[in-house]
Amino acid sequence: MDAATIQAMIEKGLPGADVRVQGEDGVHFEAVVIARDFAGLRPLARHRRVYETLGDKLGGEIHALALKTHTPEEWAALAG
Repeated sequence: MDAATIQAMIEKGLPGADVRVQGEDGVHFEAVVIARDFAGLRPLARHRRVYETLGDKLGGEIHALALKTHTPEEWAALAG
């Protein structure tokens, strides 16, 4: 598994999301996912949405995934 494949899977499952994935060892990854779909959702619900895009790969080929999830407005405020 590689970062580009994970990014593509998340983007497919969350159309319109801005996704950035890093991970050098092939099993531990970090992702930042920025999506309008996250509006009104708590962090746990946002993470579940991302996990759903990865299906059975999470916990198997993807041993660990650290997530940061934001709406576009939240992301803009952080970059501010």
